[in-house]
Formats: sequence, structure tokens, C-alpha cells
Amino acid sequence: MPDSVWIVIDVIKIVKQINTGGNKMFKKAAIIALSLVTVFSLSACQSTDVIGKAAPVSFEAVLDKIPDKVKFDEMHNGWALESPKGERFAWSKDFSAEGKADLMIEFDATPFINAGLDVTKLPKDTYIYDETMSALMIHSELGDDKFAYSGEATPMESFKNIVKTHRDILGYHAALDHYGFALGNGNMFEWAKDMSQNDKDIVFVLNPQPFVDAGVDVDKVEGWVFAKVEMMDKAGNKEQVDKFLKPYDLK
Repeated sequence: MPDSVWIVIDVIKIVKQINTGGNKMFKKAAIIALSLVTVFSLSACQSTDVIGKAAPVSFEAVLDKIPDKVKFDEMHNGWALESPKGERFAWSKDFSAEGKADLMIEFDATPFINAGLDVTKLPKDTYIYDETMSALMIHSELGDDKFAYSGEATPMESFKNIVKTHRDILGYHAALDHYGFALGNGNMFEWAKDMSQNDKDIVFVLNPQPFVDAGVDVDKVEGWVFAKVEMMDKAGNKEQVDKFLKPYDLK
């Protein structure tokens, strides 16, 4: 079994309004209303890898839903999907490129800075702060694989190469019909298996502890949901962990 442990929260429909920047009282009320679900851990060595085959299909549906928000990113030597509010998930077309993140989440640092974040106290090997854009990037390095393409590299072919070479970072949660990539240290990017049956089409998931250690007051971070999440550890025991979440219902 891989060490990766997955978490997904059953965020009720009211949380969608948080994406529009609701007031603090509303935000806290929505957080209280969250329904927590148990997480999962999956093995890559299944005789029939349904997840490995189905996840690319659902991910492609997400890309097709917002084609104007999926672009090649020269800086990261790969593809980037942008959310309606500007957060980005990027995946590389070739892990062998030096100095480039294999997976990356990028988001506005302003809400965290306003909540007390001292960016100089974040782990520099994982968190990169762009002062010009006031953006934070979480990088994940998975290896030095040089992907082969039968033709021109595309977002989906790069995605499939990642699933093929690093199956252990891909997970699925049956209760919400979500697939997701683990970027390490509790950070994730998730998407719905079937968007027609799900109002949380994509979700950005952050581990809040590094932010807390760097001065953030979690109750003052605007635009993100902070909640206690029930999860399962490597030994199969349930425990509560904190997460920042930002879900989107793609229109």
C-alpha cells in the first residue's frame, strides 16, 4: 500500500457561496455546517485498476468544460488549469526538465498575508512566493521521468503519463465521486468523477499547518474554508486533521 493518505470533505451546497467572498459570519456558519466524511488510502497494485483508467476520462471532462482556462505554461514546462477565481493547478509535460515543478498549485497569497502570514517563514523547498503577483506556489517533485509522446504533447497525454508513472499519487473517494492528485504534505488537487452529478467539480486542498507556523490566524483567511476533517492514518485509525479548501462548481 502506498503511504499517501487522502482526504475529501463533503462540503454542502452552501459552501459554493463562499467562492463569491461571503462575509465572515456567513463563512463561519458554513464551516459549522460542513459534513465530514472518512478518507481513504488506495493501492496502485490492483489486478484491475479502475481508478487509473477512469480518472483520465473525468479529468478530460473537466478540461473540456473550461477549455479557455487550460493553457500551456512556459514557466512550468507544462499545462495549467485555472479556476474561476484564479487559482491554478499545473502538471508538467516532462519530469526530466531541470528546475521545473512536476505538479504545482498556485493561489493568491493576499488572504493569508492579511491573516498574519510571514511568507519568509514558509518552507522554501515547497512554497515559493512571487511578490510581484502576490502569489504562492506549492511545488511537488515526483522524479526525473522523461515522457514519451507518439505525437505532439497535449494536456491529456501528459496527464496520462503521470498516472502511468506515478499511480500512487492518484486516489478516489467513493462518497463524493472525486479523483485527486496528492502533491505531498497534505496538499491536493481534486476533481469530480461526474460533474453532472456533483456540485464540487474541482477542489484545491491545502495543509494549513505550515501557514499556522508562519503566523496565520485560520479564522481570518477570507475565501477559503477551514475545517476539521476526519481521516484515516496509515494504520487504519481515524483521526481529525485541519484543512483549507476551495471548491468550485464549474458553470
